[in-house]
Amino acid sequence: MESIIMMSAVSAAAKLAYLDPSSTTLIIQIVAGVVITVGTVLGIYWRKMKNAVKKKKPDDNAPAAEMKGADDGKDVITADDLLDDEDDE
Repeated sequence: MESIIMMSAVSAAAKLAYLDPSSTTLIIQIVAGVVITVGTVLGIYWRKMKNAVKKKKPDDNAPAAEMKGADDGKDVITADDLLDDEDDE
């Protein structure tokens, strides 16, 4: 009687440990997704840290400073200002 119980317990444990091909594929997809996500997050934060350390200097030759509308006291350059520059040529 004890041998029958032992065999059924061993048989049940073996059935729970079976991985079919679709579950193996799912595990591979989960691992790949985690690796890609971690790589993306690290890449984004690496770029942010690198740019923070680099710190850009202000550009003295900014195109807005050379615009016709920049000298007349306006803070905003409109499309009309851009079109007026093309008409002057």
